[in-house]
Amino acid sequence: MLHEVLALESGEELVNPTLHYAVYGRLNAARDNAVLVCHALSGSAQVAEWWPQLFLPGGLLDLERDCVIGINIFGSCYGSTGPGSVDPATGKLYGPTFPLINVRDTVRVEAKLIESLGIARLKLAIGASIGGMQVLEWAILFPERVARAISIGVASLGAMGLGLNHLQRQAIMLDPAWKGGYYGDGPQPEGGLALARALGIISYKSVPLFEQRFNRKPNRPGIGSSEENPWISTSAGQNGRFDVAGYLDHQGEKFNRRFDANSYIAITRTMDTFDPVRGHESPFVAYSRITAHLTLVGISTDWLFPPEDIRSLAAIIRAAGAKCDYREMASVHGHDAFLAEPEQLVRLLTPVFE
Repeated sequence: MLHEVLALESGEELVNPTLHYAVYGRLNAARDNAVLVCHALSGSAQVAEWWPQLFLPGGLLDLERDCVIGINIFGSCYGSTGPGSVDPATGKLYGPTFPLINVRDTVRVEAKLIESLGIARLKLAIGASIGGMQVLEWAILFPERVARAISIGVASLGAMGLGLNHLQRQAIMLDPAWKGGYYGDGPQPEGGLALARALGIISYKSVPLFEQRFNRKPNRPGIGSSEENPWISTSAGQNGRFDVAGYLDHQGEKFNRRFDANSYIAITRTMDTFDPVRGHESPFVAYSRITAHLTLVGISTDWLFPPEDIRSLAAIIRAAGAKCDYREMASVHGHDAFLAEPEQLVRLLTPVFE
């Protein structure tokens, strides 16, 4: 817990906020082997649970050599201060009153946590999606404290991404169980959150992947059920689903078992507001601060964060005088490729360390 009032860029405050973190391995005597791994939207501090391939033999991380740290971001429902936490000012859950927190706010507090662990300089900071946003902010805000930085699938969201995030939040808020965000321990807005997650899943995947995996096939049968027929009405008067619809519905149902609607709203707003140049005189001034060896990774079929946007960002950073290289994953998995094909990502990034 940070025993202070954290002033946020939004003009609001967090009182005595908490960051939940996990540590794998040990710091060496010189305390120069620390690796920070930043998670994506619905991830947690438990890096080994959602990105285990990084720890496999031949992976990027070696616990005989590295001390790996994962930190849960503000707004999450996995331990750090978020909408499900108690607001000290009211003694009640924050719920929908949880303040707007941007990536820069989070990184500033992460830096205090890292310092409290006696770590003056990170050997590496790596992350994807909103985790990659944090990495880029680390490299700009604390250049002397990051030796290498790898940001995967990241640029500022374009209008399409902003629009999709807005629709996801609206889907949650239109659920009758939303109750203005004050649902507490009562019925959760499960229908709205499931729909929001389904919309998000579409933005994380690609057209080639969906055509290859689902095409126009009927929804595959579950245990004890028969294949649905989308061309005729069922006994309930509903049309049967196509396979892609069954998949998206299933993803929404799974998500309801592990995430919170208010947290989803809070974190997508954090993603929306990411702009590493904001507050600096110019992109040149912002990116010229970077002293880390920075690697930006694009994904060939990512339409949420198009590879051409990331390639352009790398060029701008290099023009500002920073050391920045660009690498691209060739994958049909869209934005999710860093999770769906981690072995390819490891192969792509291994030369960065040679």
